[in-house]
Amino acid sequence: MTTLSTPLIDTHCHLDAPEFDPDRDAVVERAQAAGVSIVVVPAINAATFELSLSMRRYGCPVALGLHPICTPQHRDEHLTTLRELLERERPIAVGEIGLDFFVPGLDAQRQTDLFAAQLKLARDFDLPVLLHVRKSQDQVLKQLRRFGLRRGIAHAFNGSPQQAEAFISLGFKLGFGGNMSFERARNIRRLAADLPLESLVLETDSPDIPPAWAYHDRNEPAHLARLARVLAELRESEPERIAAATSANACEVLGLTLKSAAAFTAPSVISH
Repeated sequence: MTTLSTPLIDTHCHLDAPEFDPDRDAVVERAQAAGVSIVVVPAINAATFELSLSMRRYGCPVALGLHPICTPQHRDEHLTTLRELLERERPIAVGEIGLDFFVPGLDAQRQTDLFAAQLKLARDFDLPVLLHVRKSQDQVLKQLRRFGLRRGIAHAFNGSPQQAEAFISLGFKLGFGGNMSFERARNIRRLAADLPLESLVLETDSPDIPPAWAYHDRNEPAHLARLARVLAELRESEPERIAAATSANACEVLGLTLKSAAAFTAPSVISH
């Protein structure tokens, strides 16, 4: 297993997903052993908000939001639920939210309406946003400008250099993970190599988007250290420098501190 001495932050990991139910404690322990100190868990729908919040038992900062992939499941009253939880639970961000114009059959207008409503909530509660921007970079940027949002992460970024600069100019960081480990992903690798380091954060999107070396396996946050090495190779830099910079970037945009990393551990370990 690849490890680094500099603490790493996985800015996007669905640790609450059912794929982790059989061995979630072991997944957390492997991530710790690889040097991952903070794992941010974004919710996807109202039905799983409480499950997402329960990941705090591992010391994970949690974001709450209505994912565009789940648009058919979302109801207007879920926005009311979200507002109430934002006020009561004080999550780290609103997310995962955004637009997805890749998956067929999703209602574009309904997605946009839900996204706009959640951006307004983020503005009202002064929270950053964790953005899903698949085939929708320009439309997401339009809504960010409309509501004056200036803080968050464009997750799994795969836009143009011009779109990247537009997000950066608004104060957003760009998330890079497993996709950049594939040699055929030329656009993503070029972006990862060329964009300003102060604008990049690392993520796994576990259990999805596994890296090249685990292509047929479930993804998990322990892969983050090796992803830091991939990013270092692309940028002709040192892995420890990449780890330090991306962790600092994540702390800046999400209001985190690495001192909170001590809490990230499996409950079974805490009890021993």
